[in-house]
Amino acid sequence: MKISTKGRYAARVMLDLAVNNTGECIKVKDIAARQGISEKYLEQIIAVLNKAGYVKSVRGAQGGYRLAKDPKEYTIGMILRLTEGSMAPVTCLEEGAVECERCDTCETLEVWREIYEAVNQVIDNVTIADLVEKRRKRLENLDYSI
Repeated sequence: MKISTKGRYAARVMLDLAVNNTGECIKVKDIAARQGISEKYLEQIIAVLNKAGYVKSVRGAQGGYRLAKDPKEYTIGMILRLTEGSMAPVTCLEEGAVECERCDTCETLEVWREIYEAVNQVIDNVTIADLVEKRRKRLENLDYSI
C-alpha cells in the first residue's frame, strides 16, 4: 500500500489548520507557502475536505479556511479514506466486495487481513490533535537543545 501525495497533503493541511488556528480563517496561499504545496493542487485538496465537511470556507477579503470541528475529532484514517478510498491491501477485503471463489482456500487472505487490521489500528487511533501535540513536543525539545 502506498499513500498518494493527495492523502499525505490532506493530512498536512488539516494539521496546518489546527496548528495555526487563531480563530481567523487561514488563506490557501499561507498554507501552500508553509507546506511547500502548489496553491492550485492545494485548492483541489481543500475542495475535497470542504465537500466532506472537514473544513469550512469563508469567502471575501478576510476569508479562507478553518477546521469545521475540534482536531481530536479527525483521525488520519478519516482523512486517508476520504482522499485515498479503501485502505484494504487487496480487493477482496474492501467493503462490499464480492467474496471470491478462492476465499475458503486462500492461504494468503489471513495475511492480507492482518495487514489491513494493523493499518486500521494505527490510522484510526491517531488524531490531528495527537499530531499537534507531537509537533509541540518536538518544537519544545528543539528549544531545549539550542
